[in-house]
Amino acid sequence: MSDKQLKQTPLFDLYQHNGAKKIIDYGGWALPVHFSSIIDEHHAVRQKAGLFDVSHMGEIRIEGEAAEKLVNLLMTNDITSLEINQARYTAMCYQNGGTVDDLLVYKLAEQTFLLVVNAANIDKDLDWIKAHHMDGVTITNLSEHIAQLAVQGPEAVNILQKLTDVRLADIKPFRFVQNVQLADVTDVLVSRTGYTGEDGFELYVSHDQAQALWQALLQADDRLQPCGLGARDTLRFEAKLALYGQELSPSISPFEAGIGFTVKIDKSSDFIGRAALMKEKQNQPTRKLVGLEIIDKGIPRHGYKVFSSSNQEIGFITSGTHSPSIQKQLGLALVQAEYGKLGTEVQVQIRSRLVDAVIVETPFYKRK
Repeated sequence: MSDKQLKQTPLFDLYQHNGAKKIIDYGGWALPVHFSSIIDEHHAVRQKAGLFDVSHMGEIRIEGEAAEKLVNLLMTNDITSLEINQARYTAMCYQNGGTVDDLLVYKLAEQTFLLVVNAANIDKDLDWIKAHHMDGVTITNLSEHIAQLAVQGPEAVNILQKLTDVRLADIKPFRFVQNVQLADVTDVLVSRTGYTGEDGFELYVSHDQAQALWQALLQADDRLQPCGLGARDTLRFEAKLALYGQELSPSISPFEAGIGFTVKIDKSSDFIGRAALMKEKQNQPTRKLVGLEIIDKGIPRHGYKVFSSSNQEIGFITSGTHSPSIQKQLGLALVQAEYGKLGTEVQVQIRSRLVDAVIVETPFYKRK
């Protein structure tokens, strides 16, 4: 598929200028795998800071007198306790407990919320939300108007501070500030969130100001390095941050995927999937997302089958790679719960052979 057939973010024209390599089709978007190398960019984020174009993500605004009621019905997490300028990670579920999407909910004002959803799920999520529309609510897809940049790493706050008078160190995790000026770019929403396991910020800006912000960030400090999809995936993997379509899906519940903390069974109002999730929690999930380390040679990849030591198929790999930080072949696997104990020996089918592995602690990487 050519780039012209793929959707392009407003930063696409700058990719080549910044040395982007291997533009691929990612959920219908033309995005770079890396600029220098995946390993180099991974370590840059762990040690200094990286800049990501995540403008392919979707943004949906829900506002009106019944907006909070609708959002709380759709989300497994409790939205009623959100304060203005606070964000919350949550899931949307089907009635059977399977996952529609995992997302962030931003409370912009009383009865005004911004939902940040996965790029491949924008249309599906929008249809799901509209199917539960309430009177007094306006639902607007802003995805084509908002660009998103992420500055991630231990130096993120110091680098970004060079561009603004707003005291970024005062922004707590999962809090944000609206209408910030960064260099000559105005009306930026600055959120202290991320998807790498490091400290960092996500910056929401209008499409027409995205290139100016990207260039201002890279000019501000040479410690900031542009990064692509490859490092984004290895970083989130080490931190055990779920990727929809792998750790989460319509057939995988939040409890199974290890994000049960987003499910508030006892919140004051009902939500879609509550009965199924309550039953699953009471009976204990039959499957569990675990980490595993390959003892032999080989890298576990998405979809590879996992077997017990007695050759019984017990699950499958959701994500796997050679970990740049840990320097080991690691995987996340959804397995039958009884095989999820630390130290359990299993086998992974890598092509035509079974490779020895062991269940290990997650997340694989924790920020110091």
